[in-house]
Amino acid sequence: MIQRFLLLLALISIFAFASKDRKEYPQDYFRSPVNHEIRLSGTFGELRPNHLHAGIDIKAVNGKIGQPIFAVADGYVSRVKMQSGSYGKVLYISHPNGYTSVYAHLHKFTPELEEYVKNAQYRKKSFEVDLYPEAEKFKFNQSQKIGTLGLSGRSYGPHLHFEIRDSGTEKPINPLLFGLKIKDTRAPMINELKVYFLNDKRETTATKIYKPIKSGGKHRIKGDTIALSAWRAGFGLKTYDNMNSTSNWNGVYAVSMYQDDELIYSFEMETFDFGESRYINAHLDYEEQVAKKSYFNRCYALPGNRLSIYPEQKNDGVIKLHKNKTSKITLVSEDLSGNKSKLEFWVKRKKVKPVNTEPYNYMLPYDEENIINNESVYLYFPARCLYENLYMEYHSTRDKSANVYSSVHHVHNYKTPVHRYFDIGISPVGLPDSLRGKAFIAYCDKKNTISNCGGKWKDGKLQAKVRDLGDYSIMTDTEAPKIVPKNFKSNMKGFNTMSFKITDNFKTAKNISYLDYKATVDGKWILMEYDAKNDLILHRFDGSIKPGEHVLRLTVEDNCGNVKTYKKKFVR
Repeated sequence: MIQRFLLLLALISIFAFASKDRKEYPQDYFRSPVNHEIRLSGTFGELRPNHLHAGIDIKAVNGKIGQPIFAVADGYVSRVKMQSGSYGKVLYISHPNGYTSVYAHLHKFTPELEEYVKNAQYRKKSFEVDLYPEAEKFKFNQSQKIGTLGLSGRSYGPHLHFEIRDSGTEKPINPLLFGLKIKDTRAPMINELKVYFLNDKRETTATKIYKPIKSGGKHRIKGDTIALSAWRAGFGLKTYDNMNSTSNWNGVYAVSMYQDDELIYSFEMETFDFGESRYINAHLDYEEQVAKKSYFNRCYALPGNRLSIYPEQKNDGVIKLHKNKTSKITLVSEDLSGNKSKLEFWVKRKKVKPVNTEPYNYMLPYDEENIINNESVYLYFPARCLYENLYMEYHSTRDKSANVYSSVHHVHNYKTPVHRYFDIGISPVGLPDSLRGKAFIAYCDKKNTISNCGGKWKDGKLQAKVRDLGDYSIMTDTEAPKIVPKNFKSNMKGFNTMSFKITDNFKTAKNISYLDYKATVDGKWILMEYDAKNDLILHRFDGSIKPGEHVLRLTVEDNCGNVKTYKKKFVR
């Protein structure tokens, strides 16, 4: 009797502790930002290149731009931003309950907000602005129209990117935890299982992919038991969420892993900090993603992974293998509607064979600073630049191609992720003094596309901050950008817009500006909207350019100081 009583007390204390720690979110405070059924083309925490998806993507009702978007609750506009890429036209509304709703990729704001933004753009003479209005300036009631759905910024189809953030911390939270209703009666898909053969340092010595077989309500592996020639193993799961009324393969909410029915690993896409989002490259299988566009959730932790999405990790999710004893492994993929899919199999150790290691000439500990410095190259990797120790293969080759003014430095390969920027410095070979100001650190990717990574001269080397492993050299850019009229001619009477395509011969790294542009009519600055994904700048005639003859002057400058000017008369 006493034992039963003590057990009951233990269960009550465990339940109380779990309830205390569980975050509760208001369920009836926010309405949907759209008036139609929510159909998702992207879920919160979904795996994306170099980042976790911070919101949900709601499809347009008819596949077109222009449908109304509504305030999800009473609040005031705390921020409004215009970008050529990223979120594009985005609105932030702060609410009295301590949360902020975010509406991105919009087509238009309300007329009052449009005028406010436009005045700021002309005042700053910049299309891109980041504004923080006073709290009393723009207020919205719940269900009041705040703008229209669009595809501004890095949006490749009409949709609303919607977020709910904690106003104090700015951390995004899964919007579906706030009671927004979606129809989802379909269990997640389990597509593939990847097995990682691990040594005692949690380093991968080999991998193998298995295609699960669906049997009844579960998934299994052919033969049921996997025998591995390794002392330890890690697992990765490729899994997607299918929802009603949509064919999209969306990200799942959670994955849990059990060893012999004991929970040893799980992740949940409840919330995260923007500062940790890039650790996704430790969570997913980076090589699969960059080489095959294949997304595996890694179900064990790399040493340098600092994501906060793991409520449970025992032994870092690593499975110890035994020769004469099998372990049952159960992987459960779950969505927020409670639909689950299960993969079950057994694993054991077979004879461990000697490992054939890839050649390398530098070992870089992930948690230490690492410096390589010789006459031709300088490399500085800050501590925690990597997610695990890197056995780096480095060599250089001569390249006699035109416009290459150094050796090509092969810094390992593009299949290994880098978390923080590292420094690279390259010594020039045969670079004329007249071209030093036009030189840049060039990165050549897997498609042989060159990116300008910038660079400044220091200690005889051209130095830059970069965030990819691969092939680097010094190149120069003396070619001016191109300006091509798309909707512009001498007679612009009756036209609502004029537009131009602006491009350069080299793309730039994300931390380097691409093109700067300026347009004037009769010497006065005019607003040109910039659509970076389509290399398009566009001016909307609003009556400020009066009927008659005018002179347009458009200048575009690239990162190396090359300037192109387009000048032409036109009539309104």
